[in-house]
Amino acid sequence: MRALILLGLVGLAAQLVDGSLGMAYGVTSTTLLLAIGTNAAAASATVHLAEIGTTLASGISHWRFGNVDWKVVAKIGIPGAVGAFAGATFLSSLSTEIAAPVMSLILLALGVYILIRFTAFGLPRGNLGKPLRRRFLAPLGLVAGFVDATGGGGWGPVGTPAILASGRMAPRKVIGSIDASEFLVAIAASIGFFFGIGSENINFSWVAVLLLGGVIAAPIAAWLVRHIPPRILGSAVGGVIVLTNVRTLLRSDWIDASGGVQTIAYIVIAAIWAAAIAYSVREYRRDKANESVEAVDSQLRPSSSTEEETASA
Repeated sequence: MRALILLGLVGLAAQLVDGSLGMAYGVTSTTLLLAIGTNAAAASATVHLAEIGTTLASGISHWRFGNVDWKVVAKIGIPGAVGAFAGATFLSSLSTEIAAPVMSLILLALGVYILIRFTAFGLPRGNLGKPLRRRFLAPLGLVAGFVDATGGGGWGPVGTPAILASGRMAPRKVIGSIDASEFLVAIAASIGFFFGIGSENINFSWVAVLLLGGVIAAPIAAWLVRHIPPRILGSAVGGVIVLTNVRTLLRSDWIDASGGVQTIAYIVIAAIWAAAIAYSVREYRRDKANESVEAVDSQLRPSSSTEEETASA
């Protein structure tokens, strides 16, 4: 019962992050399942089954708040489903001894990317309003779907920053569209896992509690996306993913690090993580201060020009 409650809370927290940041539900949930000893394919299958419900709830919530571009959903979601099915069947063919550290490497890479991307660069906002082409979205969806299924998460970490980096959509529209399109990816990956490993290796009670937590959090996250600082949240989530998957790799047969080496690694990562969050908070506050100054300047300029016109008259 304690494990089920913990999984439910993880599902809730992961969906709060995913729905407000556009990523990390799968990565966060799969990381926990791997940490408690679930095999890689079963962990990814469990998370993707839960995501069928959570992504549906999240997509509807984002749609109601006006955060979804359905053209983008179609252009990226269908190729994403193809990539997810391929990734699920590929992961199912790997042995457990190989799959666990391979998945941890993928999750670690995604965690490092999230940490660096949001800490160092925040959210780009140039080129807003320009159309996103199918020749960009289709390959992106294919790759993101494959990574998502093989890594137990990755649709958001790959897709969201790529579209944000284009600067052509408002961040809330990017997050809403990625969350809505993930419904197709979750269905395709689940079908692939059923073909690959069957249903006997999937704990459906775990699926249920992850789903319940995610569904509760989905409408809250869709509202929070307008208010929460994504830069700070991205740094925090990235650090959790990095720390947890480094732990898995250090304890794997690939490395089998001693207790002392593990302790030093955790301390170094924790220090970098804390510094990243502190930097993100500082940069967020600086950006808000600059926006306030620019707003004041824009209000003062018209009045100044009016005074000049009056004086010349």
